[in-house]
Amino acid sequence: MTIMRTIWTFHTATSFIFGRDAVKHLGEVVARLRARRALLVTDPVLIRAGVVDKVRQPLLGAGLAVDVFGDGEPEPSMRAAEQAIALAGKVQPDVVVGLGGGSNMDLAKITAAVLSHGGKPHDYVGDDRIPGPIAPLICIPTTAGTGSEVSAATVLTDTENQIKVGILSNYLRPRIALVDPLLTVSCPAKVTADSGIDALTHAIEAYTAVDNESFPLPDGERSVYQGRHPLGDILAEKAIALIGANLRRAVASGQDLEARDGMALGATFAGMAFSNVGVAVVHALEYPVGGATHCSHGAGNGLLLPYVMRFNMPARTREFAAIARLLGEDVSGLSEAAAAERAITAVEKLRADIGIPTRLRDLGVRDEQLRPFADKAFGIKRILRVNPRPVTADDLEAILRSAF
Repeated sequence: MTIMRTIWTFHTATSFIFGRDAVKHLGEVVARLRARRALLVTDPVLIRAGVVDKVRQPLLGAGLAVDVFGDGEPEPSMRAAEQAIALAGKVQPDVVVGLGGGSNMDLAKITAAVLSHGGKPHDYVGDDRIPGPIAPLICIPTTAGTGSEVSAATVLTDTENQIKVGILSNYLRPRIALVDPLLTVSCPAKVTADSGIDALTHAIEAYTAVDNESFPLPDGERSVYQGRHPLGDILAEKAIALIGANLRRAVASGQDLEARDGMALGATFAGMAFSNVGVAVVHALEYPVGGATHCSHGAGNGLLLPYVMRFNMPARTREFAAIARLLGEDVSGLSEAAAAERAITAVEKLRADIGIPTRLRDLGVRDEQLRPFADKAFGIKRILRVNPRPVTADDLEAILRSAF
């Protein structure tokens, strides 16, 4: 990779706070924003589990009035976003706090954006369509997966067209990302598995993306993604190693705090990497698959990941060999191609060990849906251009058939 001949940038949350019990310092954090009213965007599961109280108490202790939108949902719909936005319009918070997995944080992001700029969520679908800074936003993850606490993306489900849609803008990056691994301890094994494989997908797609100097962005278009660059590589490598070392442990024992620490940090590093470099074909295919089957984003990504890796291997053999080493595979004495193959088998084994489905038919996908899925995915140019190999709709269908 050439470094000096290309110009690249790096963006993340304005402030990043990490560590066990970090949430206890939330009051101090909010005090610096001089906020008086907070809207906490979360879901019923976290309310029942008492996690919301752990976040609400330091806010109240700092003198804020706290309103709660508690109707967050997995793979959130446009309808859920509009409901959160309606409550924000009514209570007019000074700060929006997203608490939960990527779904809740994404709802908080679009709420903060519409609170500042008006309109509806649909108005901002696509790349770089948010016109300016959004309301102060704090994101606090309770899963180790999406990286939404540092990313520039919001993903919502367009239920009418049965597809997930992305809203991308550097203005969506939170003012503060607060990552407390102890908040992930109550995360069930399945959610830990789905979110963890999602983070691994982010890291691998960032690490094997098209090079920054070759990023095929058409004239006149803007994108938060820019292709592979050195800082993205550093973050993705560390993320892959952390996830490879800790995901099985976190799924097997939610009380394994070292594994929770490793996954929380790995997922955030993966978020920093992909949200600057980009994601590619795995995500493009998961959007129509997830929109139709309502599987979790992580389960869909994890299922598809090895099949897309096999398609991309001719363009990224060296990188896949490095991924094998990062995942703990002994590749000494192997050719580069054989080591690269080990990366795919390592991901397949990890996927099986943590209970991620291995075939699209396991999600209820039917053969006649494969071509329509491929055609929908082929329309998502903003992420297909990140892939290291150019793809056609026929290529996408072939990948889906290999995964069927």
